[in-house]
Parts: sequence; structure tokens; C-alpha cells
Amino acid sequence: MNTVMLFLHVVGAVGMGIYAIMPFLVGKFKQLSTPAQEGLASGLLSAGRVGQFALVLQLLTGGYLISQADYTVAWMIVIIVLFVAIGAMAGMVQGPLKRIRAAAAGNQDASANVSKVQTFSTIAFVLFLVIIWLMQDPWYA
Repeated sequence: MNTVMLFLHVVGAVGMGIYAIMPFLVGKFKQLSTPAQEGLASGLLSAGRVGQFALVLQLLTGGYLISQADYTVAWMIVIIVLFVAIGAMAGMVQGPLKRIRAAAAGNQDASANVSKVQTFSTIAFVLFLVIIWLMQDPWYA
């Protein structure tokens, strides 16, 4: 069972990889034509949804894996707080992306929403890197 859960945990980590590339993709919004902006926003919305499902998978499999080892309580709390924070950032990115898609469909300016997506996705990227760092070097009791 431990091997299956670890495999699913790695699959979830790969699924969360969208948070590693999203800030770089969002940086291209201002260079694209309006129809291309709509397409990129739609693609990022779909990818963000996959990332959110991967985040849930991470929490479920991670909960099982935590129960099988002797980690410090502080490490567990930090990890849970980071996962909640990255989940919040992932959710907060979705609204501006939907507004960018709608603005692009209506030929309107969406630069304020692009800035929000850049900020939230950059924060999610940093949190993702911190989570990876803490996962590869956990604090054992």
C-alpha cells in the first residue's frame, strides 16, 4: 500500500507542475493578440483545474504517508499551511483568468486582471518550490 500511495503522491506532484510554469506563461499575455489571449486563458483555466485536483490528491496521499513515518509536528503544520496557501493562490488565479477570457472575447482591456494572475501565480510558484524543498528534506522526530 505504501508503494501505491507514494506513486500516487509523485503523480500528484507532477500534476501540480502547472504552478511551476504558470508565471512564465502568464507573462506572454501582453504579447498575444486578443483571440490568442482568450485561448491562453482557457488553457490556463483547464490546467489550473488539473492542478487543483492534483493538490487534493497530494493532500490525501500525503496524509497517508505522514501517518506511516515519524515526522515532527512542526513540519506537518508547515506543510499543511503551505498546501492551504497554494490552494488559495490557485483558487484566486481562477477568477481573473475567467475575466481575462471574457474580456478577450469582448475585445476589452484585461491588463489589471493579467497583473493579478501574474502576482498570484508567482506566489503559487514560490510556495510550490518551498513545498518541494521541504518534501525532499523532511524534519523527522
